[in-house]
Amino acid sequence: MSTPLAGLPARVEVYEVGPRDGLQNEAVALPVEVKAEFVRRLTAAGLRTVELTSFVPKQWIPQLGDAEELLAMLGDEQPARAPVLVPNEKGLARAVAAGAREVAVFASATESFARRNLNRSVAESLAAFAPVVEQARAAGLPVRGYVSMCFGDPWEGAVPLDQVAAVALRLAEFGCAEISLGDTIGVGTPGQVAALLALLDREGLGADRLAVHFHDTYGQALANTLLALQHGVTTVDASAGGLGGCPYAGSATGNLATEDLVWQLDGLGVDTGVDLPALARTSLWMAGQLGRPSPSRALAALAPTLPTPTDQES
Repeated sequence: MSTPLAGLPARVEVYEVGPRDGLQNEAVALPVEVKAEFVRRLTAAGLRTVELTSFVPKQWIPQLGDAEELLAMLGDEQPARAPVLVPNEKGLARAVAAGAREVAVFASATESFARRNLNRSVAESLAAFAPVVEQARAAGLPVRGYVSMCFGDPWEGAVPLDQVAAVALRLAEFGCAEISLGDTIGVGTPGQVAALLALLDREGLGADRLAVHFHDTYGQALANTLLALQHGVTTVDASAGGLGGCPYAGSATGNLATEDLVWQLDGLGVDTGVDLPALARTSLWMAGQLGRPSPSRALAALAPTLPTPTDQES
């Protein structure tokens, strides 16, 4: 039974990051055929936006070293929005050659993480992203900008909100159509989220251009998401089965599980277009491919209610 809550959007776009942010932190690389099937199943479950992969050098993240193969294998079976992550101009050139229709760039709000993740300072990384965004837009590709470490950094501790806002505003100035605010190590709480959204709004970056990306390290992801929705955000990043983490931040645990998010939104009467049982079956299938259970609490509760998969589904 759904019971609406005043002040929430009628519809939320679930930005599925499992195939990229989820699989990049797994101990082993899955076959490209499994990744393609994962995307197909997520799309069939009603997810319109699925971030497919990353065009980083294979030596950086070997789990995603088959980006060109994946896009070729999916062909016209890609979802309505199928963004890919690009780290630099070379990555963008590869993505364009592979037929990518949308790209994302990944900036840091802190110097320590920028050095570990991008091998550059914050200023240097932003300067490097400017031509990437310009070239992508010239090629007709929408660009999303990620800001990581928005609320805490494992090396620097609490992150000043004006420091986060400065990076987000630069990405918006470059022409990023959407800015995703990431709680990379999952330490944020609703008051911090409210303060950051209010600050960005005062600086002219409204909720209509923002998305939120929460990790559930301290069990705060759903609370933070609800707060963001109450402040007008309508795009929420999530990962099927709660897959994910960050290979460059050891304290970053799994993403907000898409099943947990959709269960909450269904209960609030907020439309996502996602078929929750179909999504749950997909995440259980992926857990089988990875050989370990999913951390999603909603998935654990739903699993006994799902029909036994047929040989074709498994």
